[in-house]
Amino acid sequence: MAAAMFELAHKFVTIPQGSAQTFCTVIKLGTFCRTVIWPCLPPIMMYQYIREKDVDYYALEVLYAKSGSKDAKAFYDSSRVRGSGHWRIMQDLETIRAAANVE
Repeated sequence: MAAAMFELAHKFVTIPQGSAQTFCTVIKLGTFCRTVIWPCLPPIMMYQYIREKDVDYYALEVLYAKSGSKDAKAFYDSSRVRGSGHWRIMQDLETIRAAANVE
């Protein structure tokens, strides 16, 4: 029984052993993916990254504008270590620092 199940699973995995036409179709699909699909992915991924950053910074600008504050560094401090200048991250880091350094 186990041998029959193993044989069935093996046939399921190695199904493209059909005709020469199936083999050619697999090669054509692989060539299409390699020459058309894969080269399109990095620009799309970069576009998505830039759009997400743009949305985040726009929300930050709106928050800054509506707060009426004149201190832009309170919302985003570009002089801080990479990634830790956002106001929410600064607040979280300060909370962690206060809990870790209880005296």
